[in-house]
Amino acid sequence: MTNKELLQAFDGFSEELLTVLGTSERLKKQVQTVLEENARLRLENRQLQELLAQRQAPVVEKNTHNTGKEHLEQLYNEGFHVCNDFYGQSRGSREDCLICMELLYRDDR
Repeated sequence: MTNKELLQAFDGFSEELLTVLGTSERLKKQVQTVLEENARLRLENRQLQELLAQRQAPVVEKNTHNTGKEHLEQLYNEGFHVCNDFYGQSRGSREDCLICMELLYRDDR
């Protein structure tokens, strides 16, 4: 290999190295962006879970004038099961539960 060929080889190697370095920097910036987005989404997710937990928690009113049945009806109307099988669980899209409805609206003779 002549000196000229050796210098050309080093020039080619240097150009390839600069290309790889540029690609590496672009990837580094993309990873940084993804990591920042991930951290933001984790924080937002945690905040939404806390808000959801607050909204799903049955509200216990200090009004002691309500009867037990009125309290159960209120919970049911807020979207929670009042039956023994699923008590306190969300009724999803507020679909009626036959067990809950039987408990709330049966004739107490």
